[in-house]
Amino acid sequence: MISERLGGALFIAGSAIGFGAMAIFGKIAFGSGASTATVLFFRFLAAGTLMVMLMVSMRQQWPKGRDLAVLILMGGLGYAGQAFCFFSALHHATAGLTGLLLYLFPALVIVGSAILGRRKLTWSKVLLALLALIGILLTVAGGLAGTPTGIAFGVGAALIYTVYILVGEGVTGRTGAVSAGCVIMLSAAVVFGVVMTVEGPTYPGTPAGWLAVAAIAVVSTLMPIVFFFAGMRRLGAGDASTLSTLEPVVTLLLAYIFLGEKLGPVQAAGAGLVIAAVVILTRLR
Repeated sequence: MISERLGGALFIAGSAIGFGAMAIFGKIAFGSGASTATVLFFRFLAAGTLMVMLMVSMRQQWPKGRDLAVLILMGGLGYAGQAFCFFSALHHATAGLTGLLLYLFPALVIVGSAILGRRKLTWSKVLLALLALIGILLTVAGGLAGTPTGIAFGVGAALIYTVYILVGEGVTGRTGAVSAGCVIMLSAAVVFGVVMTVEGPTYPGTPAGWLAVAAIAVVSTLMPIVFFFAGMRRLGAGDASTLSTLEPVVTLLLAYIFLGEKLGPVQAAGAGLVIAAVVILTRLR
């Protein structure tokens, strides 16, 4: 019989694999001709619908009042903005670099928390944040290629995700993760539905493209969210967050296997610095 901690670790590993594969599925969907707005609309619509079904089965209450308004803004501006930047970066940068750039957010969250007076900023945290930045600079020195536009979108995704986390820190604690997720996903779906309508929908042109869009919604959105919270209940937030740093490792590995993206020794060292800094920062928190 699987122990509680081993089961939790397996859930977090599954979550990391799902999130880490998102960039790969995005590349496949875009390669089939789908637009960013179309992919993200179907992603959030499918994930939001499935989360509503999950919320109903768990008999969760729908958020109300100020919390509902904040969650709508988190979904329509925060999560939608982060997703737009992340998937736009995939048009201009490798999947591996895009995944690593997003993982600047743990260091940014620590700095943001210190600015807001929520947590104390120590020299060790500052040095680790700089270590993560140096790691990113090393990864763009060669193999994990990206244009300035792609890098800007990737960093933008990390910045917006940082604000999203800082704003949502208190709200999700009051409403519950599943209920909050429903509102956030559906709000993002509405935003991208409007954008897709204005631009004109551009659908995937191949069955593989449609499968990639479905995988983004289920394998890389709904499943990892559910798995992460299942793992966190068994391991605690600290250990769960530390294990979730497998995500950029998964992205790098899958990009190498399926997209032929190269990872030279300098880029591997840079990726290692980023991941090591994130792991230590997570433990310090």
